[in-house]
Amino acid sequence: MLLLLLGILFLHIAVLVLLFVSTIVSQWLVGNGHTTDLWQNCTTSFSGAVQHCSSSSASEWLQSVQATMVLSVIFSVLSLFLFFCQLFTLTKGGRFYITGFFQILAGLCVMSAAAIYTVRHSEWHVNTGNSYGFAYILAWVAFPLALLSGIIYVILRKRE
Repeated sequence: MLLLLLGILFLHIAVLVLLFVSTIVSQWLVGNGHTTDLWQNCTTSFSGAVQHCSSSSASEWLQSVQATMVLSVIFSVLSLFLFFCQLFTLTKGGRFYITGFFQILAGLCVMSAAAIYTVRHSEWHVNTGNSYGFAYILAWVAFPLALLSGIIYVILRKRE
């Protein structure tokens, strides 16, 4: 049972790290001396040094992506906190429903953010030389891992 709890905890922390990195790092869209994330657009030199950064546009779809990514991080942190609370207060045989619910909610938020960004980024950057960066890919990787973690929490029963 201890190994199962450690495995679930490791998976949850891995999802949390993926969510933090994908929300913060400026690599959602890269190419032609530009890097773009949810918060700013940066121009880089050929050596990779950042030359100039400006705020991202204030379009509604980008603000919804920002909000859902921040919500996914908040829900995942809340889920981890609730897991520890339920671990010590839940009765024997009880299930971690609340923890699983918030972790599944975090997965759905990150999926919504990445899907909106996928559909709408062409309105923002019409340059064809751009490609998706690693932070965007990490967001998509965090989605199934968060859902898996949430489902495991819902199925998990507390034992003595």
